[in-house]
Amino acid sequence: MKFSVDAWDPGYGTSTEDDAARTKSSARVELEVERPPGDWKPIEPRPVTAPSAVLFVDGVRRIDAQLWVHNGSTASLAICASYAAGVVCCTDSGATVPTVQVRRGVFTAAEEATAVTTSVGRYALYKVRNDDADALSLGVQNQLADVEMEAARRAREGLSEAATGSDLLVVDGPLKGRQHLPRAIGFIKTHRAQYLPAHLNGVIARLEAGYRSPVFRMGTSWDRYAWYLRLPGGMGAPWAGVVRVECAAELTAADAVALANLSQETLCRFASTEFKDSRAPQNLFPIAGLERALRRRLGDPGLLYRALRAAARP
Repeated sequence: MKFSVDAWDPGYGTSTEDDAARTKSSARVELEVERPPGDWKPIEPRPVTAPSAVLFVDGVRRIDAQLWVHNGSTASLAICASYAAGVVCCTDSGATVPTVQVRRGVFTAAEEATAVTTSVGRYALYKVRNDDADALSLGVQNQLADVEMEAARRAREGLSEAATGSDLLVVDGPLKGRQHLPRAIGFIKTHRAQYLPAHLNGVIARLEAGYRSPVFRMGTSWDRYAWYLRLPGGMGAPWAGVVRVECAAELTAADAVALANLSQETLCRFASTEFKDSRAPQNLFPIAGLERALRRRLGDPGLLYRALRAAARP
């Protein structure tokens, strides 16, 4: 295919960014899963059996270049992206990285598009519904989610027989698209929407380190159980150190509560500290280390950009 590379630095987003305003959450919320709303209060940690292994799965992505795919007098926007996913497996004997998957792709809606082969690697072709910035970004994110699931599957296959079936999978980010994975929770570090009624936000503000909110059920384009948890070291501002944790709506309420109790025991052990991480305590130590390792695996951005420019020459 014939294409050219946009001179805009992809590190600053795209030159065609759409700054659509965010809307307030309209999620359906059921508060009575664990306790009635009138009895909502912080729940202290309870003794639980620790998982045999904790698997932290995460992925990173990078836009290597923007392309314009030419068709006569018209051109369609495309992006070339590198993305990687991996798993950190934490057991009593230490932490290992059993699997890392690295992929590169060109994402576009152009009918005449093909894969892009460069001197340093190949970008596989992935079609998206249209060539606006949101659709292109979603295409990359969907492929990254698939790679994360593949990494999680391989890591679980490599567990010892003793650890199989009693492990816990922690997905960095929402669980959407991965809620079918057994013994899995989603770990959300930031809060861009308000899901609870205003009068219950005070319960979250009063959480002490290691304490959580009652479990509730919420639905947007998908359903899940959720709860809020304050990690150690997050005191100060009312919501400092607070994370939202999710699990699959297909579980029973009792199983969701059991996972909530397990998350208190498990996640608090891995909370990061301020002097080591500017996103402490939410950026858990295993996830922070995995992100650094994955970014190194993406390759040199300057080398890849130059290779794409060279491949674009007639």
